[in-house]
Amino acid sequence: MVFYCYLHGFASSPHSAKARALGDRFQSVGLSLVIPDLNQDNFAELTLTRQLHQVADLFPPAPTPVVLIGSSLGGVTAAWLGERYAQVQRLVLLAPAFGFLDHWLPRLGEAQVQQWQQTNALSVYHYGEDRMMTLQYGFVLDAQQYNDVTQLQRPVPTLILHGTADEVIPVQVSRDYAASRPWVRLVELDSDHALGNVEAEIWQETRTFLGI
Repeated sequence: MVFYCYLHGFASSPHSAKARALGDRFQSVGLSLVIPDLNQDNFAELTLTRQLHQVADLFPPAPTPVVLIGSSLGGVTAAWLGERYAQVQRLVLLAPAFGFLDHWLPRLGEAQVQQWQQTNALSVYHYGEDRMMTLQYGFVLDAQQYNDVTQLQRPVPTLILHGTADEVIPVQVSRDYAASRPWVRLVELDSDHALGNVEAEIWQETRTFLGI
């Protein structure tokens, strides 16, 4: 048996459109897809490190193979788990948010980032909750210790699906990531960061890649 797990994106939830769609698709072929809630009822203290520990704790005993599907920040989480755990044998990354601080912090602006650092509170729209929620600055401090460009080097067979009109994480980020890693296959889709209009293509590419 293979352990399949889907990791939702930042400020999202297990009830997102992609999570539900993939869960239904897996069920249609007789497979179970585990979809944990990475918010843990404590979005304020969210960090990448916390996500890594949470998901790793779900892994079945070795040597049961693990396949991770991750969206945006969930894709980054999946990639780091693939780096650290030999059990992870395949990765499917949907618009992975590599280098996300480099893209997010400039959009916030220097003044807002400084205020966040001083107050330890940033108001963020949470798509899963459909409301504004507070995120502590520890999210940034924790993320700064992860350098996906240089440190992610374990040759885990990886499929990346990224929209050419992605307004959050430019597709060039995935192009650069794949260019130096021959074990990565990048499929570019005519879509934005949400990939909402290419559900069928995502499933077809995923099913072929995973052999399910």
